[in-house]
Amino acid sequence: RPLTAMNIVCFPIQTMGRDVLRQILEGGLEKIREAGAVMAGGHSVKDNEIKYGLSVTGIVDPAAFASNRGLRPGDQLLLTKPVGTGVLATALKGGFGDSATIEELIFKWAGRLNRAGAEVIRALGLKGATDVTGFGLGGHVLELAKASGVCVELWLDKVPCMEGAVELAGMGLVPGGSAANRNFCSS
Repeated sequence: RPLTAMNIVCFPIQTMGRDVLRQILEGGLEKIREAGAVMAGGHSVKDNEIKYGLSVTGIVDPAAFASNRGLRPGDQLLLTKPVGTGVLATALKGGFGDSATIEELIFKWAGRLNRAGAEVIRALGLKGATDVTGFGLGGHVLELAKASGVCVELWLDKVPCMEGAVELAGMGLVPGGSAANRNFCSS
């Protein structure tokens, strides 16, 4: 259960208006309130590229939490959101596809709280879990498998993907981190 959150923002203040920064911070505050937490300050850095995140503190029941070490043979992977944010963001940066549709999909899914996942973990007593973020599905599943000492088999036709993500990935529009993950795993 989240209790407090701090803004962490990198922003090109010399080239972009303060109104954009204000909208980013207001959006973050809206999500903090939606999560039932309170704002506890934050940090900002001048940067050439916008980056925003929250550092969140909260409480967890030590007898009933899930970690990346908790997978057991026979467990099923349950995704609470479709994958593809990184591919869509890469396409958006590269000017591919319908930017309005891509932005709408990214906002819809990336702006969604992980509350549903947490509720499922509690309700089902799950022991293995991770978020799928910068390392992508493959990187996070590998992390789960290694930490838990199990093999994981993915059925790619069962993985929910954001609309258009598979086609864009097929065009080579994958995040730079994907190549870094592949290189890390092959070394």
